[in-house]
Amino acid sequence: MANRYEQQSWKDSMRLKLDFNNMMTEYVGETGISQSEIATLEKQIEKAEKAMVEKRANGKMDWRDLPYNQADVVKDIIEYVDSVKDEFDSFVVLGIGGSALGPIAVQQAINHPYYNELSKEKRGGYPKLYVADNVDPEKLVSLLDVIELDKTLFNVITKSGSTSETMSQFMIIKEILEEKYGVEGAKKHIVCTTDAEKGNLRPIADEQGYKSFIIPAGVGGRFSELTPVGLLPAAMCGIDIEELLAGAAYMDELCKTDNTFKNPASMYAILNYLAMKKGKNISVIMPYADSLKYIGDWYAQLWAESLGKKFDNEGKVVNVGQTPVRALGATDQHSQVQLYAEGPKDKVVVFVGVDNYKASLEIPNIYSNIPSLGFLGGETHNKLLKTEQMATEYALLKAGQTNMTLTLPEVNEFTLGQVLYLFEVATGFAGELLDINAFDQPGVEEGKNATYAMFGRPGYEEKKAELDTRPAKNDKYII
Repeated sequence: MANRYEQQSWKDSMRLKLDFNNMMTEYVGETGISQSEIATLEKQIEKAEKAMVEKRANGKMDWRDLPYNQADVVKDIIEYVDSVKDEFDSFVVLGIGGSALGPIAVQQAINHPYYNELSKEKRGGYPKLYVADNVDPEKLVSLLDVIELDKTLFNVITKSGSTSETMSQFMIIKEILEEKYGVEGAKKHIVCTTDAEKGNLRPIADEQGYKSFIIPAGVGGRFSELTPVGLLPAAMCGIDIEELLAGAAYMDELCKTDNTFKNPASMYAILNYLAMKKGKNISVIMPYADSLKYIGDWYAQLWAESLGKKFDNEGKVVNVGQTPVRALGATDQHSQVQLYAEGPKDKVVVFVGVDNYKASLEIPNIYSNIPSLGFLGGETHNKLLKTEQMATEYALLKAGQTNMTLTLPEVNEFTLGQVLYLFEVATGFAGELLDINAFDQPGVEEGKNATYAMFGRPGYEEKKAELDTRPAKNDKYII
């Protein structure tokens, strides 16, 4: 029997929908974008489209091909998961940035919201997932209090093998495991996800004999969720990674059209680019589903780290980018929407809605004698949440605040694959329009290098000398 994602009718029924009416001047007024403004970008759009095609063909966007070239990788992951899942009750990701945000987002989206609290039987025989994504000492110590070391598998994720946070965690865990089980016994508790040849973790994994998976050389961290970085943790929690990739492939086809108004990724990028030109330098992503809450965190890294740049491709200082803000409907209607409706018109709000939730909850038909409560009786939380989303869209429209809505027919692996891929392609396209390198992160590297220098890492003596000359702090400004 064919998988559902192999049936065209089912795939088309799961197609995402991007509604950008409320970005346009005829709806939102002068703060919006006109069709003529989009038309004036025709040559710039054509140039960006050409660059996207050429970079993909020349191996400069290897993440674009991940939905197609990983059959053997997926098979290896599934076979590995099947061989070890019964041995372990906990699967711990040691990673930061894209190595952590993607796995968290996918897990939260697809699985039970209280997945770790379920019995192993109710989890389908798969282990719990924990992500150690920071070096706050309390967090790792506390994690060791709640897992059974005997039944825990640690996944070390770092392409370079020099990520201080991840490698320091690995060093701590490695020593704990080897003290308890010996070098040989510790092996079965560690799996590595890293570069095929380069970096510090590769020779360690090879020498120690750790099972390892490869991060493709041409794929950067924030674009790596559809590599073993994200596929292994997902599969370890029973998520269908083949369907996830199929959803990404489906979105890739949608993004190949040269009809700008039918291309969801291009249009998303164009609208945000024009909004930035109008001073709208804040990008709010607001899912109306708890399952999609952490997509906001993943998106924040992708959008901020890719588009926040000081220089353009010619070396000119431009200081571009939008600041991502995460919100959750309806929760943040009670904390942030006041600002969005009546504050500065410096935002693009992106609602992420769901047509069909995984559950339905009816509100009892009581308190009919209290009009301000009785109107809810007999309705559902499903309708209430969707209605609140539409009401918030209207409130922002009325206030002249630009917004658009991305709707998933339902949250599943196929639609989630579409979401991830859509935002990735839109990010790359926005980078082309801004004429910046969307795939480096010099601002991040500066902080990393300063950390290395302060710790006395060899090779960073010049940076240490630079740090030593920084102005001493004035006690007058410390209270």
